[in-house]
Amino acid sequence: MTITNELEAHIVRLYHVEKWRCGTIARQLHVHRDTVRRVLAQAGLPRPGPERRSMIDPYLPFILQTLEKFPTLTASRLHAMVRERGYAGAPSQFRHQIALHRPRPPAEAFLRLRTLAGEQGQVDWGHFGHLQIGRARRPLMAFVMVLSYSRAIYLRFFLDARMENFLRGHVGAFDSWDGLPRVLLYDNLKSAVLERQGDAIRFHPTLLAFAAHYRFEPRPVAVARGNEKGRVERAIRYVRDAFFAARPFNDLADLNAQAEHWCREQAADRRWPEDDGMRVRDALASERPRLLRLPANPYVTEEVVTVKAGKTPYVRFDLNDYSIPHTHVRCVLTVRAGPHLGRVFDGAAVIASHTRTHDAKVQIEQHEHIDALVAHKRQARQHRGVNSLTRAVPACAELLVQAAERGANIGSLSASLLRLLDRYGAAELELAVREALTAGVPHPNAVRLALERRRGARGHPPPVALVLPEHVRRKDTPVRPHRLDSYDQLNQGAYDDEQEQS
Repeated sequence: MTITNELEAHIVRLYHVEKWRCGTIARQLHVHRDTVRRVLAQAGLPRPGPERRSMIDPYLPFILQTLEKFPTLTASRLHAMVRERGYAGAPSQFRHQIALHRPRPPAEAFLRLRTLAGEQGQVDWGHFGHLQIGRARRPLMAFVMVLSYSRAIYLRFFLDARMENFLRGHVGAFDSWDGLPRVLLYDNLKSAVLERQGDAIRFHPTLLAFAAHYRFEPRPVAVARGNEKGRVERAIRYVRDAFFAARPFNDLADLNAQAEHWCREQAADRRWPEDDGMRVRDALASERPRLLRLPANPYVTEEVVTVKAGKTPYVRFDLNDYSIPHTHVRCVLTVRAGPHLGRVFDGAAVIASHTRTHDAKVQIEQHEHIDALVAHKRQARQHRGVNSLTRAVPACAELLVQAAERGANIGSLSASLLRLLDRYGAAELELAVREALTAGVPHPNAVRLALERRRGARGHPPPVALVLPEHVRRKDTPVRPHRLDSYDQLNQGAYDDEQEQS
């Protein structure tokens, strides 16, 4: 059980000054008596109660010797080791005894680190729960960068912690401050450090290329050294308490707009720790001239993914399907995506461009892609009609299945239902189809009768088709008249033959 320093001091005072017994202290403070004994033992007081032998006493020399070599060895592993040597006690009692004898590392003191203006910044991610977007449940991640000298905070939320968003957070911070520090500190973030063995660090190559573009030095912090990156960790805690707690927002764009305003106003108006008479915005104003200048061309932060198109004219990217021209099926393509726009490349040529969605299991289509496929392959027309029909009116799926079992022509049947959908709408067609299925007549005529019966009951006029049938539209097609002088030439040839015979 973990207890506070105040409770430990209270236990020691009650035992040493008030002369309370361990059982009394445990009952009154609602803690376990073994916890009381452990606190008193760690305080250097004699072990309370009469001395009595414990089952662990014969094994103490072995336990202490083992803990001296391996201080972090778990109590469960020690218990298994002493059981092999004859110990018969319970694991719970053994854990309490080990807590009394485990060596404690000495407390370490840290110096307060000070930095020069424009010298250093600190970067970290913060997890703020999840955001539901349609059928997708996305993690809500906060990118936080802090200037170590002025304590200026840059905050931006993303829907994941991928490298592209990590770099977009950097670019946003640099643009916000119109400059960047010479050194940026990172801990063991997956976006920054690929591998770490002791003091040997292998940075992500994309981060190294990004750092070379902006001419700053990425620097790792030492393991278990909270003082080296404490300013960004305190900033994330400040964001949780002062900004995010109980804050309503409509979507990610609204949340980021509020975060940007909060960084400019409330976060910038807080007291500067180095001087009570100054604010963070004043310290930032003095630090800005010492920041590194931005390069003329910003770093490209698009997400680049290689995808393979299957038989259908779609590519899968980030849980969704995006349409492509049917001439590029079964090809290896490249998707380059930003926060709001995604483009599909075949080599260096752009073959499709879509507005990006963060939903899941959605088909994003361009009509020209599908229309070109339908025109190229007549069979696709029927499948496309059935797909559109069942998506708008789910009950039509069962009607088509029952009609197919009876040998009906699915193409003409779906075409008839699509015309009814255009005239009556999806809601009315859904009810009429269900009525036809209940009657056991999976045919468009039964659906049409049900629609007319419902229309007549409401007293509505017959619906007017917005689009004329194709055979009617063909009647208005202009016909180019043929020239008649060609017939005169034929007649002239026949007249000459008759003259020769006579």
